[in-house]
Amino acid sequence: MHKINLFIILSLLFVFSYCGTKSDAKQGLEADQYSTESSLGDVNRDKVYWGNIANGMSRSLVNHFWGANFEGYEGRYYFNYGSDLSNMTTNHYWPQAHAMDVIVDSYKRNSDQFYLDYYPLWWEGAPKYNFSGRDEDAWWNVFVDDMEWIVLAQLRMYESTEKEVYFAKAQQMYNDWIWPAWGPESEEPWFGGITWKTDVEKTKNACSNGPAAIVAARIYSMYDQIDNPGEKPKQEYLDEAVKIYSWLKENLYDPTEGKVFDNMNGKGEISPAVYTYNQGTFIGAAHELYKITGDRQYLEDAITASNYVIDHMSTNNGVLANSTSGDGGLFNGIFFRYFVSLVNEPDLDSATHEKFHNYITKSATVMVENGLNQKTMLFGGDWWHAPGENEPVALTPMLSGCMLAEAMCILKPLKD
Repeated sequence: MHKINLFIILSLLFVFSYCGTKSDAKQGLEADQYSTESSLGDVNRDKVYWGNIANGMSRSLVNHFWGANFEGYEGRYYFNYGSDLSNMTTNHYWPQAHAMDVIVDSYKRNSDQFYLDYYPLWWEGAPKYNFSGRDEDAWWNVFVDDMEWIVLAQLRMYESTEKEVYFAKAQQMYNDWIWPAWGPESEEPWFGGITWKTDVEKTKNACSNGPAAIVAARIYSMYDQIDNPGEKPKQEYLDEAVKIYSWLKENLYDPTEGKVFDNMNGKGEISPAVYTYNQGTFIGAAHELYKITGDRQYLEDAITASNYVIDHMSTNNGVLANSTSGDGGLFNGIFFRYFVSLVNEPDLDSATHEKFHNYITKSATVMVENGLNQKTMLFGGDWWHAPGENEPVALTPMLSGCMLAEAMCILKPLKD
């Protein structure tokens, strides 16, 4: 197909986006209408192009993973762990937050009722299939970080609809379950920090502290928009965000290289493992605090942590490691979610902005040209090889691909 014809078709698909009904939300929609042919390298990649890639992938996410799409599972308002019923394991709470984040991304971008219809369905299904939930409140989970991911999604649901029920639940979960996992500050060897999991020997992890700092900062930023924000003063949320971030930076961050270590155990030992999602939430927390306080050190921290990912973790021919299943399938997408916000930060110097902009653009281009099945619009987490048309794909890498595509839709142009 000639370049100009393909571009026109993509443009028309973007303009005439589908608006679904509630029944459509339960049935899903074939992603083929958004798929492209193999001549992607010839396409002028503008907002229309990336919008169609993101549309195709988000529709494919719904079509292949939303449980209620499949006969016999009509009430399963939940994203399955594998495509097309290939993995029906149900006790996977935290990916639900990231799947909903993609739905929110798509709704914010398109204002399409198709995506909005999933809000109440997910709101019903996510706690229902949380098998670690308590009888008195099904949203609770033994993994504190899992609740943090859910809260971040709830805050974005509020942000995109202004329905305070979403904010209220997020605030309650933070006040009652997340912040109480802090400290105590007199307890050795941690002297603070948010606990990772409440039913095992205590550890303080990057994955429970970075997201918690983001949650507290965002509640602070949204506080004045809420009619009844409760008795807890607004300033306490900022104080807690700073405290959590400061603990994370002091204990699990290498300021020289910019890497974020995974956890500190009860002996005070620091795990040397470095994961992209921890880099991402550290970047996200630092950037949130920079936007609130204007303290330049937060921005410098975010830049240093980003440079570590680009310079030391992108060893797969210039992109991140393949990650095709399990929790790790989500790690890269979480990084890109917070990284793109930093790339768009107007206070970045031109050289840093160009480096970061080129990096995320290259990553997305490699994914689309090599790792994305152009018919099914499924991404399996291998940057350089697309899944076969009938090959099962795991939810977590698919979400990472969706998040990267959505990131490209909000990426601002290079500075002049």
